[in-house]
Amino acid sequence: MAGRDEPGVALTPDDAAKARERGLSAHILPTSATMIGVCMTVLSIGHLGPRGELRVIVDKLLAADALLFLVSAVLSFMSLRPGHARQRYEWWGELVFICSLAMLALGAVVLAFLVS
Repeated sequence: MAGRDEPGVALTPDDAAKARERGLSAHILPTSATMIGVCMTVLSIGHLGPRGELRVIVDKLLAADALLFLVSAVLSFMSLRPGHARQRYEWWGELVFICSLAMLALGAVVLAFLVS
């Protein structure tokens, strides 16, 4: 493991300030992209079960959820870019991300009751 005395390893005050500036967006961006993949995987797995009206609803719910995760990723990306609206993009990105997680949980509950 590298020590703090080695060149290029220690954080400078500027690096620490930049990390604080980024906030949660640096974490939400890759996580949202991963969650899009999760939604697509659950959509694919859902097609192994019987076809019915409830499954169509779950499919649409998960497809919309994947789009919401995409919106969250874009907003998080925008908040990492320089500009005056960074905090607003980050706030919206966090809000959309939390709503997307709730929607995914709802889809999981409905899917659990759908599978018999």
